[in-house]
Amino acid sequence: MSTPTTTGRPTTGRPTATGRPATLAGVPHPTLRVHGPADPDLAVAAARIAPHTVRTPLLSGPATTVRGPRLLLKAEHLQTGGSFKARGAANAVLALGADRVVTGSSGNHGIALARIARTLGLELTVVLAAGASRAKAAAIRALGARIVQVGGGVAEREERARTIAETTGAALVPSSDHPLVIAGQGTVGVELLTDAPDTETVYVPVGGGGLLAGVCLAAAGHPVRVVGVEPALTPRYARSLAAGHPVQLPPTQTVADGLRGQRPGHFTYPIIRDRVDDLVAVGEAEILAAAALLRRHGVDAEPSGAVALAGALRDGRRREAAVAVVSGGNTTARLHTLTATTTLRKDMP
Repeated sequence: MSTPTTTGRPTTGRPTATGRPATLAGVPHPTLRVHGPADPDLAVAAARIAPHTVRTPLLSGPATTVRGPRLLLKAEHLQTGGSFKARGAANAVLALGADRVVTGSSGNHGIALARIARTLGLELTVVLAAGASRAKAAAIRALGARIVQVGGGVAEREERARTIAETTGAALVPSSDHPLVIAGQGTVGVELLTDAPDTETVYVPVGGGGLLAGVCLAAAGHPVRVVGVEPALTPRYARSLAAGHPVQLPPTQTVADGLRGQRPGHFTYPIIRDRVDDLVAVGEAEILAAAALLRRHGVDAEPSGAVALAGALRDGRRREAAVAVVSGGNTTARLHTLTATTTLRKDMP
């Protein structure tokens, strides 16, 4: 068993330090149970979202002097809407069956929800924090969603989204902290472990924690090391696990704009606490270097999408079969193309 690189506490992987498998740790919710890769909710999510998402491939990773060809990439930059967020967004919207939806997003979740909302004819409001990507905001708007901007960070954004949902009766679909969203994101882990069952370590980027929590669910009962990778400027999970409870960090500006969450979620925190093996923090230069390495390798990832690779390179002394999740490819250039194409289609007679 390994020791987390940033938390300083014993690993809680297989089984957990408490002797339990990863669970919601007493958080009541009727639709999310934890039974490993065969988990019924992950299986239901996979079937539900199949018409709206793609099964992304595992690609060979960039050759480095550290890891070489044993590093694979889970290519979520090729996902519908340019990121893994399509999975959780589709699962939640389809399961809830609401005609009005509200969310808080750094961008990719908003894009994912806007795409499926347009397909299903739903009314969508997306709340953005200060400093949100203008290109992502333009894409969300072009897809037909209403945007509300707040002056503060992610915590203020989430509070505004909750208020709008309460006052309008719209369904609140958070970017990470919802059982249906987590189950949808967990299909990344199910696919990965199905396609590469001998994977020894999987590196997962961490923002709000929905993707990491989902991969933890998929990995329950599976002998794989799960490593969450956070920007060093926003180590909310490392700080929280070290403290033994969720803590809130002040707003920050990292190049990984999709990973600016300030506080672990109510649902995500206990799942991650009870299953994650390590948490690695990577600096801004490491994130940009990983994104540049991916581009040279033919993978056009945004900085947030390169964070897991940065963690794998930081942890690269381990000679093992590893997979890094490339979580998104919504670069500025890709977003401009999406916005222009969507606007053109709307203007066509």
